[in-house]
Amino acid sequence: MYEHIVIENITPCLDCGRWPIKRIVGDTVTVEADVFRDGHQIVRAALLWGRKGDRNLDETPMDALGNDRYRGQFVVEENARYVYTVVGWTDYFASWQSDFKKKVEAGRDVGSDLLEGIALLEKICGRAVKNSAAVEELKALVERLKRSSHQDAVRLALDDAVRRLAAVLDPREDAMVHKPYLEIIVDRPKARFSSWYEMFPRSQGTEPGKPSTFLEAERRLDDIQRMGFDVLYLTPIHPIGITNRKGPNNSLVPLPDSPGSPWAIGSSAGGHTAVDPSLGTLEDFDHFVKTAQEKGLEVALDFAIQCSPDHPWVREHPEWFRHRPDGSIKYAENPPKEYQDIYPIDFDTPDQEGLKAELLWVLLFWIRRGIRIFRVDNPHTKPIMFWHWLIEEIHKDYPDVIFLSEAFTRPKLMKVLAKVGFTQSYTYFTWRNTKQELTEYLTELTQSEMAEYFRPNFFTNTPDILSPILQTGGRPAFQMRLILAATLSPSFGIYSGYELCENEAIPGTEEYMNSEKYEIKVRDWNKPGNIKDYIALVNAIRRENPALQYLTNLRFLPADNDAILFYVKSTADMSNVILVAVNLDPFNTREATVTVPCDSVGVAPGQAYVVKDLLSGATYTWSERNYVRLDPQVNPAHILRVEQRL
Repeated sequence: MYEHIVIENITPCLDCGRWPIKRIVGDTVTVEADVFRDGHQIVRAALLWGRKGDRNLDETPMDALGNDRYRGQFVVEENARYVYTVVGWTDYFASWQSDFKKKVEAGRDVGSDLLEGIALLEKICGRAVKNSAAVEELKALVERLKRSSHQDAVRLALDDAVRRLAAVLDPREDAMVHKPYLEIIVDRPKARFSSWYEMFPRSQGTEPGKPSTFLEAERRLDDIQRMGFDVLYLTPIHPIGITNRKGPNNSLVPLPDSPGSPWAIGSSAGGHTAVDPSLGTLEDFDHFVKTAQEKGLEVALDFAIQCSPDHPWVREHPEWFRHRPDGSIKYAENPPKEYQDIYPIDFDTPDQEGLKAELLWVLLFWIRRGIRIFRVDNPHTKPIMFWHWLIEEIHKDYPDVIFLSEAFTRPKLMKVLAKVGFTQSYTYFTWRNTKQELTEYLTELTQSEMAEYFRPNFFTNTPDILSPILQTGGRPAFQMRLILAATLSPSFGIYSGYELCENEAIPGTEEYMNSEKYEIKVRDWNKPGNIKDYIALVNAIRRENPALQYLTNLRFLPADNDAILFYVKSTADMSNVILVAVNLDPFNTREATVTVPCDSVGVAPGQAYVVKDLLSGATYTWSERNYVRLDPQVNPAHILRVEQRL
């Protein structure tokens, strides 16, 4: 028997279904597809969907949009992996009824056609589920058709009730289900909306040169919580190697008290499942995590697949490393940078299965201690399909685990890491400064296919990146970049020291002078000129305004000054509308006339409305065209909420 149904162009669908799309618990998934067949018979379509692995899938009817296009929706209610597909079939009775109606209206003799319709209904009854109420009801209608006068039978055969009943019992003889099923990773809400704070736990003390313990680092938790963060990301907490340990500013010659880079993982004290003795014990770590959770901070750990020369794996599994011709192990390089204190893992080792099992065990070790967020170091230097396997393996039992990809690399490589399963991704935001750069980049993130799978996390800075605008722009630049990160993206982060506007770099580089990667920092966290209160205010604004907790609701609006970026975010019901104007020039006061289309704020043409600046508390009456003046020395931005429509 020939297959008549054709199903094409299902959306959303990544790379012909090779990779899953991403959603958050509670999201509505909208699916469209082209469903048609040869001839002119009437085609029906439905969505099949459910949790991956479920024996039976739920079904949702799809509505015809015209031109053989159909649309349907379903809600994902659990933190799990889902599948969905489309089924299409011919509605033979509706097709017969449609033709029958045309013949009746044309005055044709339809006696034979009526017999065909009765036979079709009898066939449907014969193949339907036995003893159901619907079957008995349809059988009764068939008997009425047989006993009725010709005129009454014609009228009954054209009744919509008959068609609807036939549709319920339709055996769908030629049904076609699109294969393979398409997949969705459904994450918990923090995967979409989160505020990250990155810190070196060893640098939270008060005594110069002395590393702080986990117990001492707990003293900082209140300060971080007051700034409004909900994710506390710790740089690697594992034992640090001695061999080739780096000194200040990445020097090859360490000082007697040089603590080494936390990314040079492993010593005689252990490897990836141990904590550095200077920080305390595993029990101290557990206490730190518990205390953080009590304050609303979820701890994220660094997962860096690399070793110091002193890591136990170097002795126990030398086959996991790449060796030079002289037998020595090759250290890590990213020319012109060299990392003599780090050995990369050779994923082409003959013992791939052993290596995979060990790395899976490392993650499970920390997951079973309550960790559900991992920032993954340099994932783009490891095989893509390894991450596909590892993340899916973890999600089988722990679907709430969030993976942040720290990959500052080529666009396509960053994208495929998100496609294979990384929950969030670092971005190019750090280097996007002009109005054109920001508009183009955010348009790609929010309006292209990337919105289906790539969740950005806008970090303002990292231990490796102090961007030029932060080096030169002073406090206004730190405030301006904070506003951009926190309002353009629902997830953003800062690396500690940002709140103190630390901006001293090694000349000609983006590297911090006296980098915390190689020495212990002692800071005055209440140093004059800090922006802690400003950060706390911005985070409070984010929490209190749902419009800022989403990505794809971003819409850029006109401002007649290239130094002022102007945009709006709103909830679907327009109950929360936020307008943001940012002065991108940290050195000069800038003015602009900004244009607000009425539909972007939920007003009628010509209607005025009241906005409140959530940063300053000032209120203004606005309309379609409005004047903005931003002095970076006072406040580089407006975050305006529509309070009242007049």
